[in-house]
Amino acid sequence: MSENILVLTDDTFDDSLPAGTTLVDFWAPWCGPCQALAPVLEELSGELKGKLDFAKINVDENNDMAAKYKIRSIPCLIIFKEKSEVGRIVGHKDKQELRKELEKYV
Repeated sequence: MSENILVLTDDTFDDSLPAGTTLVDFWAPWCGPCQALAPVLEELSGELKGKLDFAKINVDENNDMAAKYKIRSIPCLIIFKEKSEVGRIVGHKDKQELRKELEKYV
């Protein structure tokens, strides 16, 4: 895992979510599209460092946050600005498509 991606849990989510603009990847280890998206997020976390923070939370291990944010399908990327949800991207996207979506928030 990249040092650019913060790992969150139910216990750390509220206190550890960065205050600026943050993409949080709601994922699970058994999810094929989640696994395919992981290297894309790794690359983008390096490319967008300083503009956008990246975090991830395993929905299997952290049911409270998955329920709080009404996660129905994964991967689900939620963009937070000042700790409030401002956008949501559901499903796998290729790097160019995802970067284009994220540019709206940075």
